[in-house]
Amino acid sequence: MIDPRKTDVSKILEQLLGGHARTGVAGALAGGMLASKAGRKLGKKALKLGGLAAVGGVAWLAYDRYRRGDAGGAPLLQLVEGARRAGFLPPPADAQGAQELGLVLIRAMIAAARADGKLDGRESDAIHREIDELELGPDEKELLHAELSKPVDVDALVAAATTPEIAADIYTASLLAIELDTPAERAWLAMLAARLGLPDALRDEIVRRVADGDATAGDSGAS
Repeated sequence: MIDPRKTDVSKILEQLLGGHARTGVAGALAGGMLASKAGRKLGKKALKLGGLAAVGGVAWLAYDRYRRGDAGGAPLLQLVEGARRAGFLPPPADAQGAQELGLVLIRAMIAAARADGKLDGRESDAIHREIDELELGPDEKELLHAELSKPVDVDALVAAATTPEIAADIYTASLLAIELDTPAERAWLAMLAARLGLPDALRDEIVRRVADGDATAGDSGAS
């Protein structure tokens, strides 16, 4: 059994967001993606700092705009620094905390992508074959195979939201996984926001920040 502590969960998130040359974990499905268009846009920029930092940065920006009412954007490095200061990302020295949060966000993305049934049934073998083509090491692929094979556990996702900041991270990752173009997906996100206890205004701001991919994670000032 793979030990999640020995895997690069941020790299897995980067791949799920589409930060690679192929079409995503669900690319074997006709027209299917695990990441939404906004998620794939963020995924390309996540190559600079990693998937975990990118998701946490967007969640922090949404919270900051919700709190201050400022609709402007921010460079990616600034997002990550702000997210760490505000508790949306573990500090750099907390490798275990980063692994734990990354695994939760992976599970949130998978759960959201399953909301409309695209990752179930006869397409499962194709999805698992696609995983083998991702730019991941063997441990990361094994972990992703295992997570995709598990049933969705909403209670565990909600229990992992031990702070409002992590709740926002989970919702952001979930939203980045889907397009919100089916009733099932909209119902899933509404249920998740309610279970996580997100204020309506914060939820709406996360939706806006994710949709506005260029403003939420611009490259200006990033190295």
